[in-house]
Amino acid sequence: MPTFANPVLAGSHPDPSVCRVGADFYLVTSSFAYFPGLPVLHSRDLVSWRPLGHVVDRPTQVSLTGLDVSDGLWAATIRHHDGMFYVVVALARGRQGSTTYLFTASDPAGPWSDPVVLDAEGIDPSLFFDDDGRCWFTACRDAADPAVTGPGELYMRELDLDTLALTGPTHALWYGAMRGAWVEAPHVYKRDGVYWLIGAEGGTEHHHAVTAARADTVTGPYATDPRSPLLTHRHRGAAEPIHNVGHVDLVDTPAGETWAVALAVRPIEGTHTLGREVFLVPAEWTPRGPVFAPDTGRVRLSERLPAGIEAAPRPDAPVRYTFDGPTLGPDWTSLRGPVDEHVSPRPGQGGLTLRLSPEPLTSTGTLAFVARRQQHVRLRAATRIRCAAATPARAAGLVVFQHQRQHATLSLTADASGAPQVVLTAVEAGVTTRLAATSVSDIEVVLAVDSDECGYTFRVEDEGTWITLGSIERPFFSTERAGGFVGVHLGLHGVGDSGEALVRWFTYTPGASDQP
Repeated sequence: MPTFANPVLAGSHPDPSVCRVGADFYLVTSSFAYFPGLPVLHSRDLVSWRPLGHVVDRPTQVSLTGLDVSDGLWAATIRHHDGMFYVVVALARGRQGSTTYLFTASDPAGPWSDPVVLDAEGIDPSLFFDDDGRCWFTACRDAADPAVTGPGELYMRELDLDTLALTGPTHALWYGAMRGAWVEAPHVYKRDGVYWLIGAEGGTEHHHAVTAARADTVTGPYATDPRSPLLTHRHRGAAEPIHNVGHVDLVDTPAGETWAVALAVRPIEGTHTLGREVFLVPAEWTPRGPVFAPDTGRVRLSERLPAGIEAAPRPDAPVRYTFDGPTLGPDWTSLRGPVDEHVSPRPGQGGLTLRLSPEPLTSTGTLAFVARRQQHVRLRAATRIRCAAATPARAAGLVVFQHQRQHATLSLTADASGAPQVVLTAVEAGVTTRLAATSVSDIEVVLAVDSDECGYTFRVEDEGTWITLGSIERPFFSTERAGGFVGVHLGLHGVGDSGEALVRWFTYTPGASDQP
């Protein structure tokens, strides 16, 4: 039986939501404080995904200024109805929902509308279009009487599709199957006249689980599915390669199958650095409701292909970025807004101009910083960079970025005399430590970081010789140690009161961490 490899989207792609239009599938994930926000991806087979664009690609749509990396745009839902695509999402501040936005587009590649602010509270909003054309908005929020019901509540209001405003009464739907646990990630589905409310409980870490309730009318009352949890790995041992499974969304294929997208992580000895990734899980509808992974009851690294799919090649090929186009491309992202004033590709010439910024990576401003997701544990990331720093206060180079308070840089800078040097620096819990430094012969060098199961090793090539500055253990960059909800990003940064650096190229090579 032909198979594919999970995850279908590696690296930090949390909280997936999916819809189908004809033979085409569209997916969005959370983006937090990264910009552009809310990536939209397309597939014909649910296995191979290509980026289409972003819902939030203009700073006038949503302000991310001042936000912690793990705040920002949380858990969007994408749906299609009557020729229009809808994305609904919560903006979080201080780890709590602050504003709920609704975006629309006739083309999922964009442009997406400016947002409509909905009169809603909480997080994890979703939309359900019923057979009669009415649209229902659901989300999760704090329960009014947590001592009685539990801490979380899933609720519903109708969305007027003409005015794009919530209307009518608020319906409290469900408080979850696991009393004492927060219920979130609601999605409503209708099957054979029965409404199914799928949620997630236990938090987004080890106890994460998929639970469900059912009702005869869309507004309830909903009764807990006694089979809950319907999917979880919380009972699996340390040898299980996939953990934290939950936050699913269901979609039917043209061949009549049902599949779920779910988030999960791949820990190594109890910690993970790649973030929450997208896994594809077979499902089926039965008279008792949805059954996830019906053959095995768990999410697998190798799974059968959806029916009608001949093959799903997804080679882990090296990528070399020469920055000779007008934009950086869909792999690259910045923090909290566009960085055009700091980062400029050089069309026709190649290379990237990186203008130094006084904003350090520890700040919550808009930085001279661009990065891409780390999607493989074993890899090499390298760049050729030129920077006439002149003073130790000016620097540019590679960054392994988990959080503004948890990251490491390998920077080309200058010593007190103005001579070029490369410095390895680590920031943990906001405290900066200089780990190593080495003099180099030129203001242009190749910087590299090699990652594997043990850690990250930082090197510089000077006059044809590789110099190792040091290594940082892998758990240093883990979510378990740094906190928050994101995975590692690898990229470029520049800091200083003035000046600029020229990045000639950047490479990302999976499986290459054994290089000298």
